Amino acid sequence: MISFFIFLVLFSIVSGDENARNFNDRASLLTFASRVTSDPGNVLHSWNNSSQLHFCNWTGITCNENRDSVLELDLSGASLHGTISPVISRLTRLTVLDLSRNFFEGGIPKEIGYLSGLKQLSLSSNLLRGRIPFELGFLRGLQYLDMGSNKLEGDIPLGLFCNGSSSLDYVDISNNSISGNIPLNEECDVKELRFLLLWSNKLTGRVPRALANSTKLKWLDFESNFFEGELPFEIVKNLSKLQFVYLSYNRFSGPLERFFSGLTNSPHLQELELAGNRLSGKIPDIIGNLSRSLVQLHLDDNQISGAIPPNISNLLNLTLLNLSSNSLNGTIPKELCQMAKLERLYISNNSLSGEIPLCFGNVSKLGLLDLSKNRLSSSIPDTFSSLSQLRRLLLHNNRFVGTIPTSLAQCVNLEILDLSHNHISGSIPTEFARLSTLKLYLNISYNHLNGPLPSELSKMNMVLAMDLSSNNFSGPIPTQLGSCIALELLNLSRNAFQGQLPSSIGKLPFLETFDVSWNRLSGKIPESFQTSATLKLLNFSFNNFSGNVSFPFLQIDSFLGNPELCSSSVLGMSICKNNTKKHFIPLPVLLTVLGIATLLMFLVPLVFKSKSKRKIVKMFSRRSSMYEEDDERKEQNYPKISHQELMEATGGFKSSSLIGSGRFGQVYKGILKDNTKIAVKVISYVKAEEITASFNKECEVLKNIRHRNLIRIITICSRPDFKALVLPLMQNGSLEDHLYPRGGVIHVNLVQLVSILSDVAEGLVYLHHYAPVKVAHCDLKPSNILLDDDMHAVLSDFGIAKLVKEEVEKFPVAGGVSGSPSASSTDGLLCGSIGYIAPEYGMGRRASSQGDVYSFGVLLLEMVTRKRPTDVFCYENSSLHEWVKTHYPHKLEPIIKQTLLNYPLVTTNATSRNPNLLHDMVLELIELGLICTQNNPSTRPTMLDVAHEIATWKEYLNS
Repeated sequence: MISFFIFLVLFSIVSGDENARNFNDRASLLTFASRVTSDPGNVLHSWNNSSQLHFCNWTGITCNENRDSVLELDLSGASLHGTISPVISRLTRLTVLDLSRNFFEGGIPKEIGYLSGLKQLSLSSNLLRGRIPFELGFLRGLQYLDMGSNKLEGDIPLGLFCNGSSSLDYVDISNNSISGNIPLNEECDVKELRFLLLWSNKLTGRVPRALANSTKLKWLDFESNFFEGELPFEIVKNLSKLQFVYLSYNRFSGPLERFFSGLTNSPHLQELELAGNRLSGKIPDIIGNLSRSLVQLHLDDNQISGAIPPNISNLLNLTLLNLSSNSLNGTIPKELCQMAKLERLYISNNSLSGEIPLCFGNVSKLGLLDLSKNRLSSSIPDTFSSLSQLRRLLLHNNRFVGTIPTSLAQCVNLEILDLSHNHISGSIPTEFARLSTLKLYLNISYNHLNGPLPSELSKMNMVLAMDLSSNNFSGPIPTQLGSCIALELLNLSRNAFQGQLPSSIGKLPFLETFDVSWNRLSGKIPESFQTSATLKLLNFSFNNFSGNVSFPFLQIDSFLGNPELCSSSVLGMSICKNNTKKHFIPLPVLLTVLGIATLLMFLVPLVFKSKSKRKIVKMFSRRSSMYEEDDERKEQNYPKISHQELMEATGGFKSSSLIGSGRFGQVYKGILKDNTKIAVKVISYVKAEEITASFNKECEVLKNIRHRNLIRIITICSRPDFKALVLPLMQNGSLEDHLYPRGGVIHVNLVQLVSILSDVAEGLVYLHHYAPVKVAHCDLKPSNILLDDDMHAVLSDFGIAKLVKEEVEKFPVAGGVSGSPSASSTDGLLCGSIGYIAPEYGMGRRASSQGDVYSFGVLLLEMVTRKRPTDVFCYENSSLHEWVKTHYPHKLEPIIKQTLLNYPLVTTNATSRNPNLLHDMVLELIELGLICTQNNPSTRPTMLDVAHEIATWKEYLNS
């Protein structure tokens, strides 16, 4: 009886304890939820007091088996707004807390440090500010810590690594504003640490020697900080499990030999990046003893001198070697040809001399070869013809002589060829001119080439940019160049061309930049140049042009040295004289005209009956095509707007209604009878058999796409002879109009730009991740970003230039297309526009969401620097990404200051509280742009990550 009584007492105590825990955990969760100010996904809909649902069944909650305690709280990616409540510490049995990828503001509650059982803490990608609480050092059982991509500042607390525990396995505090040294000493126990990511902070000092005790370390990323001193050779010699080492863009100095000697003890090393430091001395011979697993080696942008050691060829699995922007000299060792797996080789911007080894033709997987900006001489070898994978060949700014090898025509996958700034002579070989696969860029400027241009250049009908300037070409400009329909940039300046300018060039549908200055051209400037809707930059200077011109958007600088030109629209040019004279008609001519008129009076009634019959036949024919149009429109569930209505709305598609041009057509503005303002995109310039299937498929996809940041389709008009999309007219034009206003005065400010960027990112997120069929935009640029009355951005031209399906295992397939991991609806033209095209597209990869991320990164860098990618590409022989990267991270201050001067001053509550806020924001936007434009698509973030990062800034600026 006594034992039974004891049992009842114990049972009541246990029961009471469980009930108390139930009450405490439920109450704590509700208090936590009360600090959430916005829940756009309605994730916490079940979290309420009136809910009959047990709290263990609430979204994001995992409990123990007894269902009386919360073990895991995972609300990652829920887009929650608010602050993190300190009451979280009352979940005493919590082992996992994941609040990553939200919009939590304020500081990290120090009370989290009292969750003694916590093993995993992830607060990354939020708006958290302030210092890292030293109380986090109390978490002696913590294994996984991720606080990356916030706004944290101050030092790293000593107790984070040195708390008497050795449990830490993964630490990520990257992409913050953490400063000071890494607080590691010999008393710290970090022997279980495998991942340490501290990139993109403001850390200083030397890498602590105590890190040598982390013998299990696999991933070490200190990129983009301010570490100094010699590379930590005494540390790496103990780290035999290292696989990835990223120390680029710091202030490390000194020679490489001891560091490489230490790394020879790491047989699993796969990637080593040391770019952008102050490393000096020679590349040591011991480099040949590094891991045979090494696939990428970056030593670029340092002060390394001497010759390239031949035994670097021992790294047989290397796919990427970057030695550019150093002070290397001597010749290119032929031993490099033994690296059979090499795909990308960069040795540009050094002082290398001699010839290109003939054996390069044996490196069969070579897709990119950049030997530019050296002192290489002799002729270009014929052996490149055997490189079937070669897509980018950059030999500019050397001392090559001889002629253009005809064998280059056999490089069937070549897409970028730059032979500019050499001493190449002779004419353009006819065989080379037929290189129809060239899709991006041909630059043979600043050589000694001569003779007439071969008409066969018209075969290059997919190339986007062609620069033939500063040579000795003569004769007429071939009218056949008008067949290069993909051209966006054509530079023929500083030659000896004669004759008239072909009007066919002015009709090129995508041409934006055209320079024909410093030639001997004469006659009138064709009307096609004056009415083009795409041309933005033109230069006709120093020729013998004559007549009247009308270019309202050009200045006199574009016409200098043409004294016979006149205009009433170009400021500074002489006004045309009105030579009006009285003309008398001779009597014989007058009698002839009267006789013809009399004859017509008798013939018209006879012809009328015949025309009436033909008109009836045409009516039936027109009705037939209208029925086809109606059937297709009904299938798509679009409202009916006839071709005739579009003709009336746009004034017959007259030139004054033309407002833009895209890769597959022109855009006209118009007004329907109900006063609806529309934009009509007329599809053209593509073979009918190619466009029909893709147009129908893309319309089917676009029918199902609905998002506030994507252009809405009002209807389609599709007939055998006419295809068009009818869209709402965006009153504020395009982003390009605001970045580069014709008046020169910018009215959009940085806060508005962040909002526009956020809109664009959200639109891409929908296309990549949430649309019924995944679409890659493939032509992201300022002119394709339209702004409504409230300056909200919408993406246009999505799904038209390229419709893709992503990897089959990840996403549903559009239209049953099969084939390679990604496929497109329209093949041929390279995806995108000059300067925005992802490098992998030039290496043969097809359209993908990662390519859009790259284009978005370029767009971001362009908005910050206000440098057109085409200008950087053509005048500085580099991409915008490369240009910014040469200033990162220690030379960015002038760029940031110029950005703040470029845009109108703006004041918000947030900028008033923190005067340096805009400065910090520009810096982070530059860093984000560089991350998005990394050459390797697998290292780029997704648009989900990018959109979140920008949304955090938008949120903070408007808070």
